[in-house]
This record gives sequence, structure tokens and C-alpha cells, in this order.
Amino acid sequence: MSHFIQLHLLTSYPPSNLNRDDLGRPKTAFMGGARRLRVSSQSLKRNWRTSDLFEAAVNGHKGTRTKRLGGEVYKRMTSAGADEKVAGSSAEKIAGVFGKLRKVEKGEKHEYEIEQLVHVGLEELAALEGLADTLGAENREPTDEELKELLAQRPTAVDVALFGRMLAAAPSYNVEAACQVAHAITVHAAEVEDDYFTAVDDLNTGDDDRGAAHIGEAGFAAGLFYLYICIDRDLLVENLQGKEELADRAIAALVESAVKVSPKGKQNSFGSRAHASYLLAEKGDQQPRSLAASFLQPVNGEEQATKAIEKLERQAQAFDDAYGAGADRRFILSATPEYVAPVLKGDIQRGNLQDLLSFLKDDE
Repeated sequence: MSHFIQLHLLTSYPPSNLNRDDLGRPKTAFMGGARRLRVSSQSLKRNWRTSDLFEAAVNGHKGTRTKRLGGEVYKRMTSAGADEKVAGSSAEKIAGVFGKLRKVEKGEKHEYEIEQLVHVGLEELAALEGLADTLGAENREPTDEELKELLAQRPTAVDVALFGRMLAAAPSYNVEAACQVAHAITVHAAEVEDDYFTAVDDLNTGDDDRGAAHIGEAGFAAGLFYLYICIDRDLLVENLQGKEELADRAIAALVESAVKVSPKGKQNSFGSRAHASYLLAEKGDQQPRSLAASFLQPVNGEEQATKAIEKLERQAQAFDDAYGAGADRRFILSATPEYVAPVLKGDIQRGNLQDLLSFLKDDE
């Protein structure tokens, strides 16, 4: 089996605001002497793991990321008939297993929230709910032994296995991420523009007031984005307790989500959903490396898609020539009509999405 799977994607988005900064404008980054559009890895991973496509692909093997475990315990216990004081004390103890409780300001409602988001697997959530039901029915607080049994060393949730988790209150139960996702950046220089818009009141006939009911501005931009993903398959299998078939499903779910699922930012305003125009997949035991250096010099002019593909493949070949082959096997999926043949040397498979998923799974 290949140790690493590396994915290089090019995806073109029309005018959009996929991932907003603190001012509500598209995020950017400065690279190669030029301002680029950027979509954060956090935004990408969030949209992938919460998509219907990902959920269906992993068939329920997905975790829950929340701060509200204590509040859920309190609700279940009081619904089962427990005294509010017992339920509150139990909620604090159980939530405290997963993280430090948030301080409640004077007059603020106590929700038994954890300070930081915690990613829990199905086994852990089921254990927590089962304990809450038992405690509620018996109207008592949990024992130390019951609290110890709540955490699983490696929960079989594919999103936890892929993206990892950190438990400050119980670091021995941390999970190292088997997948690294870069921030997506445009291959060319880009400027954020302003959309000046108005909203009209349907009941305003204009007889007394011809003004708009609302006036506003929204930032937007368009671009062709490069995205790099690296999956440590060995670590993924280890994180999933040796379940290789589940690891293959996790990889397939991640890849299909990455090529099909768009960030949700301002989609109702811009309708900017897109599929990847090009993907280069690499498998092998070689040390992973991004191909972002392909775009240190921004892609300019017309035919940006084909120019970007050529620059990316030339950079991969340059790395091969300098350091040896960067992968044992490669696969190209292209939805760019102008793309003809790879610049890369060697035996490279080509095909559609199903062929790609078979390539990633089959190492024989």
C-alpha cells in the first residue's frame, strides 16, 4: 500500500464571496509579489465534512463537533426525571471530561458549555447519552469510573481520523490528523471588488418616496484556485483502528467532496457552485510536497486554465528531475476541454471520477 496520497486541484469560481474575513470581504493572501484570493482550509474542511455527499459516503461514521455536550446531558437527565441540581452537577462533571467549562458571566444563562469545540466520535456520543439516561433514571451523579469510560482512544469517526482532534483536558486522547489541507489560493493576481446594491420595497409605489428600502455594499471576486491535499494513509488506517475498508471509504468521501462541494459563503447571492476543472493525484512513499511554487509567478492573460495546468505539471516534473520521482503512480482527471496531454513524463492514468476513486483504492 502507498503511504501517501497527494491531490492537486484547480477549481474556477465566478464572482463570489466564498470565505469572508472580519470585514465581510473575500479572504486574501500575498504570494509571489501579488495579492491572491484565498479560501481557508478550515472553511473547506467544514463544508466537506458537513455535506450530504460526505455523510452518505461514510454511512454514519462521522463525528460531532460541539461545545454543548454538557447542555445535552442536562436536558436528557431532567427529561428522565432527575433533579435539576443533580443534573447540573452531572453535566459539569461529564462536560469536564472533554474540556474546561466556559466561565459564566453574572446574569448569563448557564449552558454547561465547554470553552473550545470538541470533536467526539459516535461511540463517545453514544456512551455519553447512555450514561445521561442512566443517571437521569437513577437521579444520581456519575462515578469516577463511569467518567473514565466516556472517552475512546481512537473513535472510528472518519472526520476525526482525517482531520484530528485536540482535547486539552485529556491530551492522551488526542488524534493526530491523517490529512493536511492547504489554504486554496488563486493562481493569478486578483482584486476584491465592491458590489453596490439596493433593495426595493414592493409596497412602495413611488408616489411619496422613490428611495430604496435598503442600500449596501458587498465584496466579491472571481478566480482559479489551486488546492493541495495530502493524506497519510497509514496513519488514517491506524486512526480507524486498522479498518482498511473504512479508510478507503473515508478517502473516497474526501476526494469526491473536494472536487464537487463548494464553500457555502454567499451562495444565495452569487450561485458560485463549481466542480474541479483538473486534478492530479499522486501515490507513493515519497516525502510529500505541495506544487504551490508553480504559481509564484502569477498566471496572466487568456487561457488561464490550460496555462495553470501546464505550470503545475512542469513544476512536478522539475521536482522529479531534481529529487527523483515524487510519486510511484499518478492519475489525471480533467474537465478542461482545451487540455490535451500531460507535460509530466512516465505512465499516467487518465479517466473520470470513478476511475480516480478506483485508482486511489487499488494498490495491486
